[in-house]
Amino acid sequence: MAKHITIPKNFMTIFIVTFFMSNALATTLLPPNDIADRFHNDSETIKIASSDFGHIVQEIPAAVFYPNSIDDIASLVKYAYNNSVPINVAARGQAHSTWGQSLARDGVVVNMTSLENRLNGSGIIVSSDSSLGSYADVGGEQLWIDVLNTTLQYGLSPVSWVDYLYLTVGGTLSNAGISGQSFRFGPQISNVYELDVITGKGEFVTCSPKENSELYYAVLGGLGQFGIITRARIALEPAPKRVKWLRLFYSDFSAFTRDQESLISKNERRDNKALNYLEGMLLLNQGPQDLSFYPVSAYARINSLVTKYGIIYCLEAAKYYYDDRESRVEKELLDLLKGNLGFLPDFMFEKDVTYMEFLNRVRSSELFLRSKGQWEVPHPWLNLFVPESRILDFNSGVLKNIILKQKIPAGIVLIYPMNRNKWDYKMSVVIPDEDVFYVVSMLHSSGFNKWEAYDNQNKEILQFCDGAGIKVKPYLGHYETQEEWINHFGSKWESFRARKALFDPKMILSPGQRIFNNNWGV
Repeated sequence: MAKHITIPKNFMTIFIVTFFMSNALATTLLPPNDIADRFHNDSETIKIASSDFGHIVQEIPAAVFYPNSIDDIASLVKYAYNNSVPINVAARGQAHSTWGQSLARDGVVVNMTSLENRLNGSGIIVSSDSSLGSYADVGGEQLWIDVLNTTLQYGLSPVSWVDYLYLTVGGTLSNAGISGQSFRFGPQISNVYELDVITGKGEFVTCSPKENSELYYAVLGGLGQFGIITRARIALEPAPKRVKWLRLFYSDFSAFTRDQESLISKNERRDNKALNYLEGMLLLNQGPQDLSFYPVSAYARINSLVTKYGIIYCLEAAKYYYDDRESRVEKELLDLLKGNLGFLPDFMFEKDVTYMEFLNRVRSSELFLRSKGQWEVPHPWLNLFVPESRILDFNSGVLKNIILKQKIPAGIVLIYPMNRNKWDYKMSVVIPDEDVFYVVSMLHSSGFNKWEAYDNQNKEILQFCDGAGIKVKPYLGHYETQEEWINHFGSKWESFRARKALFDPKMILSPGQRIFNNNWGV
């Protein structure tokens, strides 16, 4: 951990001017005195801020900014905006981007985690009122695991999650925030009542569907292009105690997707008989399987099954319950599963775990990988939204004829459907124009000299989809040109561009997304 030594303001001011001018930014305005000592440029701090979870792209910032308050962030952005040559600013939480999206070459990276305890001693405040019910006001810098821990103390919980909870609230809301709950409750951005945002002009704005709604809809899923989220008001509901957690194996992809789509058709928010979570994953004949979920006695027959078919499709489902409702939940699960699903009858596996254990299920894998030195490695991920009408073609053309045939160890591959009607079209995020679409996530890990093979495979997958007319939409994607971004946003591009001109006219926010720059214009 780098030591951040407080530097006298006059020395820091000289540093800022000298450093920015040396990077051809021609800084003419001095930063306000009250934030001058918030900038750091020691080598370790700069090194950390130059890379992200992907460990593929490196962009060296001029400095890292450690705010003590929201006002500090507003002052910084206002300073960057008013400078004769605007200075790029990127908000950094856990930097879980994989292609440099959270970086700011020659600009300023804002270390959002330095705000962790600024809301009356806590960045998470649980409240309720007659119109909204229960909710939590959460700092954009807060981790979802801390939101869970805090709300559980009140017997409450958000309803829409991400698979990995050690991400910041502002980070996931800037993208969408998806997981197996999204088919029923929508992505995380569909469960936000209100936001506080620092725009690209340095203005502090509270926004909601009824107040400053254009900014509200722009920021949610807006890839950090319109403002820095400093607070989100998140919907809460009573928290369950335990979870029935199932995995069902399929050798037939058609049966696998048919059953997934049937299960997510029961998706009313208040339907207690519906599933709370549904995802899917692949078991590929490409080396050792992660079988930690399953009983040791089943290892041999699972490996034999995967060897026989090459790909096994695993449907993963969960039903939440309170301690006194276990028998009722067992019956509801049986009603959902009996006679209608096409899984292999001898390959149904069940666990009963606490609600916390289920939501925080990825943590143990992270700790294991960290212990082996396999966490801070390149992650050439590819996440796609695939139209339901072409998912069978995607299976044959991509899963079987590219991923399986090339025998590059694929790591984790997730595949599961979502309902379009759980998303709000007015928000910035782009999804396929079909009632049901699939999430396909290829979560690769590699050595530092081997990530190009996965990148080449990713490009081949996208080229196949383009040639086959499968209109996929990358999620957490990256492009090299604005033309590619225009194609990505499609009919939303003009409103996206107009919102950029309105809220960040000098294009200083989140430069690592590579959507806008000073040559393209808005």
